[in-house]
Amino acid sequence: MLIRRDLPYRPSEITPEAVFRGRRLLLQASLGGAIGALSAGVLAQPAASLSARPSGYSTIEKPTESSLVTGYCNFYEFGTDKQDPPRYAPEKLRVRPWTVRVEGEVRTPRSFDIDDLIKLAPLEERVYRLRCVEAWSAVVPWIGFPLAELIRKVEPTGKAKYVEFTTLADPKQMPGLGTSVIDWPYTEGLRLDEAMHPLALLAFGMYGHVLPAQNGAPVRVVVPWKYGFKSAKSIVRIRFTEKQPATAWQKASPSEYGFYSNVNPERDHPRWSQKTERRLGEQIFSRRRPTLMYNGYADQVASLYAGMDLMKLY
Repeated sequence: MLIRRDLPYRPSEITPEAVFRGRRLLLQASLGGAIGALSAGVLAQPAASLSARPSGYSTIEKPTESSLVTGYCNFYEFGTDKQDPPRYAPEKLRVRPWTVRVEGEVRTPRSFDIDDLIKLAPLEERVYRLRCVEAWSAVVPWIGFPLAELIRKVEPTGKAKYVEFTTLADPKQMPGLGTSVIDWPYTEGLRLDEAMHPLALLAFGMYGHVLPAQNGAPVRVVVPWKYGFKSAKSIVRIRFTEKQPATAWQKASPSEYGFYSNVNPERDHPRWSQKTERRLGEQIFSRRRPTLMYNGYADQVASLYAGMDLMKLY
């Protein structure tokens, strides 16, 4: 069984609690309370800088204040409350040594030490919109290189149609693994052509520094036209498959979280609308923003889904 039946809640019931706490946190921030102060002493620790060249793929929107993004996180391995990842991850997550294993339908399977992986291609800073399925958004300057660079390095075979990402699952480091919200370890996946798209990023940093632990250190994927949970954090394995992989949230609640999970304002979540969003840092009483198709990247990625029923293949 993927989900225990003796739990007092269903996986689909976790999100409303996070939404509730998130709204309260946003209210505190918009009225002058600093989200970063909720993890004072942790977020204040200096982080190693990470240099990168500017990228032409960046949005011209102003980045969200870094303390909001690092202090308001979804990383259920450290807890379901938005404050849990910045509270626990910086102290508990060990990011060295770290190895990412690449396997499956590739001609050259291999393991990458994280420091060797960072050097695989020139690093770029890309300012991307981030849209969470819970209807909040941010603009984040990520540092990394196109996922396609890694894919070309390992040479997928003709059978490779999908890419599966598996994240770290260590109960000694991750207190959230004690819950059965999902079937651990966390897994996500992309179609191979999605993973090869130049917007798909393998990220090692943000805001000019290495990734904070709560945001997916030391390596994560960033897929800006999809909801945030598609961008797997703290990756330890990348596997190329012929069949579509089962993803964590899809297994837990398939009616709410589909495989594609493209940002689509017309395809509502079963329990709330996706037509509008709240940008982190904006006044809580200000007008909500309209959600953009593919999170504003329609010109770049819409051709990937030509002819697909986006209401069924959500």
